[in-house]
Amino acid sequence: MSVPDLVLVTGMSGAGRSSVLAVLEDLGFEAIDNLPIGLLDRLAAPMEGEAPGGARAPFAVGVDVRTRDFDPDQLTRTALRLGAEGGRRVVTVFLDCEDEQLMRRFAETRRRHPLAADRPVADGIALERRTLAPLLERADLRLDTSDLTPWMLKERVRGLFAPEGGHGSTAGGPTVTVMSFAFRHGLPREADMVVDARFLSNPHYDPVLRPLTGLDGAVGTHIETDPDFHGFLDDLSALLRRTLPRYEQEGKAYLTIAIGCTGGRHRSVYTAECLARRLEAAGWSIARFHRDLERAEENGDDRRGGASSGGEAPRREADDGPSAPGGPGNSKERAL
Repeated sequence: MSVPDLVLVTGMSGAGRSSVLAVLEDLGFEAIDNLPIGLLDRLAAPMEGEAPGGARAPFAVGVDVRTRDFDPDQLTRTALRLGAEGGRRVVTVFLDCEDEQLMRRFAETRRRHPLAADRPVADGIALERRTLAPLLERADLRLDTSDLTPWMLKERVRGLFAPEGGHGSTAGGPTVTVMSFAFRHGLPREADMVVDARFLSNPHYDPVLRPLTGLDGAVGTHIETDPDFHGFLDDLSALLRRTLPRYEQEGKAYLTIAIGCTGGRHRSVYTAECLARRLEAAGWSIARFHRDLERAEENGDDRRGGASSGGEAPRREADDGPSAPGGPGNSKERAL
């Protein structure tokens, strides 16, 4: 998918808007924070001395409840109008985060919530979430930063918006994110489709494979010995072969497919990599993201289990997300 002409970055205060704008600026976007919505039309218009339709750097604009005359409905209407005029590609990114993590971030930075100057932070978060609900519903892309480190967020944004990120591309088609995750750390809130890979043979029980990850060839070789792996991958590919063109017809710009196992280290990572390569071979634009791989490496295992194991894991303190580089060294999967 081509780089958007305009990325509107919005969402919950404390969810990482400034960080995302900084990454987009590094990617060549002209980044502007808190631009009044009424000025978006002027920003998109040709500047003095610039030929209409001439090449120009894409824009990234931060808009949230602090923006003058902020109105979610007006922002949505403006984005739709700008997209319809002049063939511009406008993408609205909504940054979300769990309330508990947002409260922790405000406590650590000792900053006031913009909607709770004289009230508890929790009240401001609740009011902001109600205010932004219509915008979240209409956003093109939702990014949950609850468990992401700054490096992870940077890699996540680069995977979605970098002009040359090593991903396959299709002109006008949706960008598909194939992500792995750990059920024990909760379902990814941004996922459009969730796939459970916990039935596959688990490398955790091999002491040689336990410290490795699904990005290592030996782990892939082990998983592929499972008699149901290739059939499972074939069926999943067939489902996506049927549904992805329909999502494209519906105008969906981003689609997130989340594949989970217990610890997010072995089975989900390898399966996600295999699926990503199949989709790339079929011409789709793919962003890879292994949400819990870093945490799995710290905790060190991927035990077999039914639902996620008891107790909620401690939350990370930063607000960001990554495309893990590289892929498994041993792959026998057939083309999509």
